[in-house]
Amino acid sequence: MNKFGLTTEEASKALSEQGNNALTQPPRETFWDKLWENFKDPIIRILILALLVNVVFVYMGHGDWIETMGIFLAIILATFVSTYSEYSNENAFQKLQEEASRIRCKVWRDGEPVELHIDDIVVGDAVILEAGDKVPVDGILLDGDVKLDQAALNGESKEAHKLIAPPDFTWGDGTIDFLDEHKLFRGSVVVEGQGIMQAVKIGDRSIYGQLTQELKDDERDSPLKLKLKGLAHHISQFGYAGGVLIALAVMLHKAYLYGDFGAYFANTPLLLSDLVQAVILGIIIIVMAVPEGLPLMIAIVSSLNMKKMLRDNVLVRKLVGIETAGSLNLLFTDKTGTITKGKLEVVRFITGDRQEYPAFDVLPAKLKAFTYQNVVLNTSAAVSDGAMVGGNMTERALSNYVGSYRMEEMLHRDKFIPFNSANKYSWAAVSGNGERYCLAKGAPEKLILQTSHYWDAEGNRQPLTEEMKKTLDDRMLELAADAIRMLALCTYESDIEGDELPEDGLTLVGILGIRDEVRPEAIEAIAEVQDAGVQIVMITGDRRETAVAIAKDAGLLQRPNELVWTSAELAEMSDEQVKMELHKLRVVARALPMDKSRLVRLAQEMNLVVGMTGDGVNDSPALKKADVGFAMGSGTEVAKEAGDIVILDDNFLSIKQAILYGRTIYNSICKFIVFQLTINFSAVAINFIAPFIGIDKPLTITQILWINLVMDTLAALAFGGEPALEKYLREKPKDRSAPIVSKKMLSTITMGGVYMTFIAILFYKSSYVDHLFRNAPDHIYTYTGFFCTYIFMAVANGFNVRVSGLNLLEHIDKNKGFLNVMALIVAIQVLLTYVGGRILRTTPLNLHEWSVVVLFGLSIIVVDLLRKSVCQMLEKK
Repeated sequence: MNKFGLTTEEASKALSEQGNNALTQPPRETFWDKLWENFKDPIIRILILALLVNVVFVYMGHGDWIETMGIFLAIILATFVSTYSEYSNENAFQKLQEEASRIRCKVWRDGEPVELHIDDIVVGDAVILEAGDKVPVDGILLDGDVKLDQAALNGESKEAHKLIAPPDFTWGDGTIDFLDEHKLFRGSVVVEGQGIMQAVKIGDRSIYGQLTQELKDDERDSPLKLKLKGLAHHISQFGYAGGVLIALAVMLHKAYLYGDFGAYFANTPLLLSDLVQAVILGIIIIVMAVPEGLPLMIAIVSSLNMKKMLRDNVLVRKLVGIETAGSLNLLFTDKTGTITKGKLEVVRFITGDRQEYPAFDVLPAKLKAFTYQNVVLNTSAAVSDGAMVGGNMTERALSNYVGSYRMEEMLHRDKFIPFNSANKYSWAAVSGNGERYCLAKGAPEKLILQTSHYWDAEGNRQPLTEEMKKTLDDRMLELAADAIRMLALCTYESDIEGDELPEDGLTLVGILGIRDEVRPEAIEAIAEVQDAGVQIVMITGDRRETAVAIAKDAGLLQRPNELVWTSAELAEMSDEQVKMELHKLRVVARALPMDKSRLVRLAQEMNLVVGMTGDGVNDSPALKKADVGFAMGSGTEVAKEAGDIVILDDNFLSIKQAILYGRTIYNSICKFIVFQLTINFSAVAINFIAPFIGIDKPLTITQILWINLVMDTLAALAFGGEPALEKYLREKPKDRSAPIVSKKMLSTITMGGVYMTFIAILFYKSSYVDHLFRNAPDHIYTYTGFFCTYIFMAVANGFNVRVSGLNLLEHIDKNKGFLNVMALIVAIQVLLTYVGGRILRTTPLNLHEWSVVVLFGLSIIVVDLLRKSVCQMLEKK
């Protein structure tokens, strides 16, 4: 029976007393939970209120059921589209997570190794660990010798060497020390060796489990949600005021037409009838002021862009994530795998005489053979058919370096002494083809001291002088400043007694420069994100020198006043000191998990919109706390649960794309708001002014319904397909608390609304315009002409608000749906003149009248082009 592990009886007792290793899963939102949450949208709430009022009026016999159904459909469509998009993406995300729950582990039970699901491990279990296994619990090493990759926990890329714990070793008071040589933590990965560990802390009590419990913090409102709340407040004020004033204006106009104010107000039946009609018109105006299409438009544009982003390796789990990404002021990002490639690569080969070779293929034959032998024979990793299987990060980098190269006749390894931290090298005795010699691989500062010769390009041994060693040292210092670490390869032409290399007599094959290279595409993406006004701060567990070198290569450090802090320096600073200097921060080295959460909290206190990238369990609290969390696709399942957006390819370029799509959505929403509010403003203004200048019903109730409901819905589809333009990245981030309707947007709305109101007055009060249409007792041709002109002006204004410049067809080829929708609106409007009749107060027009309608409709383009030209001149001044 094995000396480690529990019996079945002991395991059952431990299970009943201390539970199993399962983690408490964060509560999942159902489809109906998400739907209910979407009903809390501020614009939706206004629509629901308008719907309830309409239902009451319909019940009393004074309302219009078509209008009521239209509002109801607007609410249902908007909420269901956004809910379905989020829910379907969440399901796709859950499929990505399924593999993480299939982990099985080997443990000793009743003296036999058995395989258990990770959740079934209990306290006291002896877990068998081998290279490639993920540590399933917190515990201590009972037997063996392992090296762990703990990057998921502490962000540190350096492997941690774990040794057998002494018999009297205790876990301690709960202090987190990932560097403790006897403690192993859940979530780390065995990269080398094998051993047996005892489970001490399981499930939610493990460090991994504790970090997952921090993901239950309340989320703060997104910038867009804040802005929409403000917009809803202002729209409701405008709508309510407009509705009341128009109702009063209608009553005063009725009294004026009656001729006797006293007699009119004494005529109770007439007064009540007119009052009901005035209140109904007021309610319609209130509804008219609310952009019904806005929630639907947000849902459509978000859904369309979510699909586009998935093609760019960006999985949006929450719609709020993509909206918020466009408003980022500050982005805290990981280094490894995001800015860098996330894997070590051999980038240089330096010989004893300072010759440098960029790749393995160009090495001279002798150096190539010795290098290949050192890679595949002088290693603790498994080798199959001349190729390495497994191994740690450095050994995998060496394997990739030699690639598919194979020697015709491979030597035999007679002896192997693995790397240890005292000697800082490994060596192997090899033989074959009548030769016998040793291969050595390790730290250059150690091995070069023991060399006396080097191999030259012709394959001859040459003396390695002290001056040449000094030259090599200088070159290695230069490379170290570029975050390149070195590995020396040597040979020894005699047998070695014992386990240590001789103090002298080695022959240097070459020095390999190894680095986690910065992604080329990340450099360009970082520059574009910085140009977009987003401050980027790289947070890494690496030492300061390495972090600075990578940050310079990536373009993060460019000016003398930009700051680099270590975790220790950050801990010594007060919150106020950090806030004062935060705008100059570019790098945090030797970072701890609590540093990330603290920086996010302080930035949010400064009213900044904060993004955070991460892949490890240690990143999860900060990912959750940030306004938008970018989880890496290769990261832990906990990190992905905490993030709003999953970057499937771990690439900073994809983060740039997320910001671009976020800004696209924001710009599309702003365009739609300008389009919508221009119509709403003019409709309210026309109906408000009309009674005072003797116009009765400039827009009928059914006409208002067509404008308000059908135009809203179709326009939402038109603006929802707007393309993601790189120019959006050159815009500055919007202030979190700034209103969504900017001064520029307000001027556009006001100018367009005033002009449309002016055209309405011309049609109803100008005899010249009236004479452009055929005569009729009820002016039906003029009235039809105005209704069509109003719709055509709205369509033309859609082209105005699509672009900020003078070229109205700019990028129209990327949103052909816009042309189709606008053409459909025009076609429907023309059709309505033939079939609308008394319901819509329309009649067919002749060719001359249509030409008048088209000219008046297009005139708003001329007016807006003049406005844009004036604004551009003022901006230049």
